Amino acid sequence: MTVSSDELYELHRVTTPVLEIAYRRVGERRREADVPVVLLHGFPYDVRAYDEVARLLADAGREVLVPYLRGYGPTRFLTEDTRRSGQQAALAQDLVELMDALGIERAVVAGYDWGGRAACAAAALWPDRVHGLVTAGGYLVQDIARAMEPAAPEAERNLWYQYYFHSERGRLGLERNREELCGLLWRLWSPTWADAGKAFAASAPSLHNPDFVDVAIHSYRHRYGLVEGDPRYRALEERLARRPPIEVPTVVLVGEENGVIPAADQTGTERFTGPCEVRTLPGVGHNVPQEAPEAFAEAVLGLVG
Repeated sequence: MTVSSDELYELHRVTTPVLEIAYRRVGERRREADVPVVLLHGFPYDVRAYDEVARLLADAGREVLVPYLRGYGPTRFLTEDTRRSGQQAALAQDLVELMDALGIERAVVAGYDWGGRAACAAAALWPDRVHGLVTAGGYLVQDIARAMEPAAPEAERNLWYQYYFHSERGRLGLERNREELCGLLWRLWSPTWADAGKAFAASAPSLHNPDFVDVAIHSYRHRYGLVEGDPRYRALEERLARRPPIEVPTVVLVGEENGVIPAADQTGTERFTGPCEVRTLPGVGHNVPQEAPEAFAEAVLGLVG
């Protein structure tokens, strides 16, 4: 099956307890037993990261769902008084509530950056809902209790944007200069990707969601223990604080040219207690699905069964 652009970009919406989640859907399951695939983008990206991956998976007969995370694109909070949290438990809960709303019992989940964190956390917390996991960057559940332990200076340099966001100067910088700042991060994190600038232009509109700044700033402050999380996710955060293992079949994709997380820090395989394969991708940076769509799609297809 060849997927048309109109089909790929058809927008759907579904209501969960907290959000109206906008998502792209493409492809059809050929057999009732086939599990769908959920692809999750990161910060500061959007669903366009999966354009080619979605096409490849749909051509292979898979139903593919690509949601806009909270704070991105057309996804909206249902009420004004809901905390604009970007914490890891919220992202994982959003994924499971999306599946609940769509009547999906089990899925292969795949992601990178924030999306990889949501996928890892969901796989750790609800293994019965995750048929398989693809994570670009390894075990991405945050160790908040140790967040103030310094890393090597070279690694700390890569995290300058996180420390920037800890200040009100950083909040204002993201608010006023979001495209310039986020476009810079794209280029820094994928230093060998010649098409980063062109690709960013297609995703930039999603960063103008009214909740984007609040969600992003909360995420980068919460992970360092600088702000409280949303109380509704407290129990889940307590479970994630124990750094639970991931027992579902997993493929870890390691971009050797990742400009934010060194390749050596991207595996964390001791936390994967089920079948786990690590695949290293030479010449690939942080945005793995958009830089290496064939490799990403191949990893997913190896798990769908």
